Amino acid sequence: MLILSVSLPTSVEFSDSMNELIADLHRQFSQLHQESRELIHAIPPELLYYRPPNGVDSLPANSCGEQILRSAAAVEQTFGGITTNLWDDPFEWTLPETLSTPERVSDYLNEVEATRKRGFELFQSDDDLLKEIMAPAGATKLRPLLLDTLERARHYLRCAKATFDMVRAEEPKLITEP
Repeated sequence: MLILSVSLPTSVEFSDSMNELIADLHRQFSQLHQESRELIHAIPPELLYYRPPNGVDSLPANSCGEQILRSAAAVEQTFGGITTNLWDDPFEWTLPETLSTPERVSDYLNEVEATRKRGFELFQSDDDLLKEIMAPAGATKLRPLLLDTLERARHYLRCAKATFDMVRAEEPKLITEP
């Protein structure tokens, strides 16, 4: 088992020599970040944590803001683990009470993106993705860990977009009600 421990360059540079898998993963995580930021800016602040009804006799759906935070938290947990070996669940500092405005959520998204970029600075070649690291569940290879993280984060972002669509359909009614 190998634990990554290298000095970090000052910025992420993706040259022509970068391997395809790392470049593709970087692009997909960057796209996820951009889509999250766009969605945050599209949500009216008063609806950020609005929980739309989820049908008869069921709990309300999670809000758009909550789903975006879950998406970012998945990325933060993985890359926090990769860069500092701290695999804490970011639950406590990603509560709606703490990140109560679109601006605060946007700031959090930027912090997560910075952590992610620091993680990608550690990868020098696609071969690095075959290395094992110690995660909370035990030894795991980097590539499956990153793919799982990407899929979980995408899932939460898709849920956020679906919630946004539901809220947008209800928005005139929600805004005009006292």
